[in-house]
Amino acid sequence: MKILILGAGKMGSFFCDLLSFDHRVAIYDPNPEHLKFTFNVERFMDLAEAEAFAPELVINAATVKYTIEAFEKVLPYIPATAILSDIASVKTGLPEFYAEKGFRFVSTHPMFGPTFASLSNLAHENAIIIKEGDEEGKAFFRDLYRKLRLHIEEYTFAEHDETIAYSLSIPFTSTLVFGSVMKHQDAPGTTFKRHLAIANGLMNEDDFLLTEILFNPHTSTQISLIQEHLSQLKDIIDRRDAAAMKAFLDRVRHNIFS
Repeated sequence: MKILILGAGKMGSFFCDLLSFDHRVAIYDPNPEHLKFTFNVERFMDLAEAEAFAPELVINAATVKYTIEAFEKVLPYIPATAILSDIASVKTGLPEFYAEKGFRFVSTHPMFGPTFASLSNLAHENAIIIKEGDEEGKAFFRDLYRKLRLHIEEYTFAEHDETIAYSLSIPFTSTLVFGSVMKHQDAPGTTFKRHLAIANGLMNEDDFLLTEILFNPHTSTQISLIQEHLSQLKDIIDRRDAAAMKAFLDRVRHNIFS
């Protein structure tokens, strides 16, 4: 298959390396410097080169801020039979975009961001495939993700957004609150250091990505749950109620281990 990858960042380069030995792959990035360390692929300095390449699949690995813009720029140069594909963690605007343009599409979310995951060992990571996508495109990514030994779930666009509000918004919010009140420690404990490592990784993410994830319409509900349970915990601590604390800890253990 002829595959065009848009964006030579960490995920774009990852897919480039992953696919280039089994497919004919080309990669484009608006910054030619980013193409220096790509190999076994065709490097495009101008999107117009995609016209002669005539990709069958376009994988959009541009940062979430530029996902739709990158698609808009490449559409004049690709055949109408091409399948558009995004790997965005935020799907805002994409269902409407795909419906308007009329191209076949497949939307997935590899839930192993390069900040925390080891891209060389993904056996315990997950991926989401959006149900509304083209069957051929879904089959391609289903096979690809299975080869990586990823656990795969298939959700609608709406189900994806709700899931991401839970799986990303809660840890992101908790980490941001931790970071907003933390102070430098000369002799930090192990738990503190682990939280700090997570906070460091999170704050190295793109601000637009963090903002869009937190602006998910379902996030506010999750934050309200955090506030509710934090208020309960504060009340237990203020009252020094050992029995209530035991019940709270038991509930947390049940949530984590069940």
